[in-house]
Amino acid sequence: MYTRKLEPILLQLLTEFRVLYLTGPRQAGKSTLVRSIAKQINMDYLTLDNQATLAAAQHDPHGLIQSMGNKKIILDEFQYAPQLIFAIKEASDALPSHEKGKFILTGSADIFRSAIAQEALPGHMARLELYPLSLSEINNSPINIIDYLIAGDFQYQQTPLMTREELAAIILQGGYPEVQNKSSRAKPIWFHSYLEGRLWKDFATLYTARGDYHSKLQALVPYLAGLSGNLLKYANVANDLSLDDKVIKSYIEILDLMFIVKRIPAYLKNKANRQATTLPKLHMVDTGLAGYLIGLHTPEQLLTSHYYGGLLENFLVLECYKQASWSINAVEFYHFRDARKKEVDLVLEQRNGQIIGVEIKASATITSADFNGLLSLAEFAGERFIYGIIFYTGRDVLPFKINEHQFHAIPIALLSNAG
Repeated sequence: MYTRKLEPILLQLLTEFRVLYLTGPRQAGKSTLVRSIAKQINMDYLTLDNQATLAAAQHDPHGLIQSMGNKKIILDEFQYAPQLIFAIKEASDALPSHEKGKFILTGSADIFRSAIAQEALPGHMARLELYPLSLSEINNSPINIIDYLIAGDFQYQQTPLMTREELAAIILQGGYPEVQNKSSRAKPIWFHSYLEGRLWKDFATLYTARGDYHSKLQALVPYLAGLSGNLLKYANVANDLSLDDKVIKSYIEILDLMFIVKRIPAYLKNKANRQATTLPKLHMVDTGLAGYLIGLHTPEQLLTSHYYGGLLENFLVLECYKQASWSINAVEFYHFRDARKKEVDLVLEQRNGQIIGVEIKASATITSADFNGLLSLAEFAGERFIYGIIFYTGRDVLPFKINEHQFHAIPIALLSNAG
């Protein structure tokens, strides 16, 4: 079993909030994590995957919550019965002010992004995201890449060499815990089961489907996997798949709520210098699933495909999302592209508005041209820009200074450094 770095944060927040909502994709490890916590602090565990429990929750939500009395409760797969929200609010409102940690709710679809759900538990609830395993968790590494980037202490060091084949294998492995020790024969079987048994089923619970939504999804999801690392233009997707663009947008919104895809908004904090794109960028939440959907099963296939650059970017961006969930520093994520098509893969914005630009390169060497996008971001953001980072496949942490702006090249291998 892997140690999840979110666990101590979850335990701490249970002492400060009445309700804790843990969301993230199916099979990311939410149930395993909350079952472990239930044993540690003596909470009762109920799952709405159980049909009898689900029926009670849907038909008598207040009665179900009241029947638990003073017990502290975990409600797993909470998204199946949003009717419980107001019953939980009622129970939470009735608690003495000092009593915390009454409920842990888990959900494989983020229903609390809706305005109604957010307004139901104002100030009572902490929300956390649990993604599939990060490299830091798989390798038991002490590094948190978000805190490392913000600390800015980029002293020279040389990392162990990570070959292109090793990196491609990591990308195709993905982070789902159950996949980590499966054979090359078993992995595609697991991914097929994941799609058929969970993704299509969960989609139907969140989208009032009419007509043949299943075949549309079967065409859309692999298409989106191939779009990883690219701008998302709904009309283009609709045209390519011969579907209505409103349907495409609504489907993608649901897939985002289900943590199958991740849409990265554009950085638009300063429009004074030049116009920048407003389009979001698209990534898959798990690159192992993305590779399966595209039909890439071996590192050699990935390295010789035109998907390698996009999936490498996808992998690094989601690694940042994963590690941000337990980092000390809070950040918002954006991407940047200006009217001259100069772009930056990831923009990390701190609470004070200062930003760090992050570029991801498949090359083992760095040239001055590689900093063009970061220089455009620096010009666009002005004083908000602190420095820029290029992740690359070389071995050395190196400083660069161009036009009075500070940049650093950082090996991707640093992410898996266990030392």
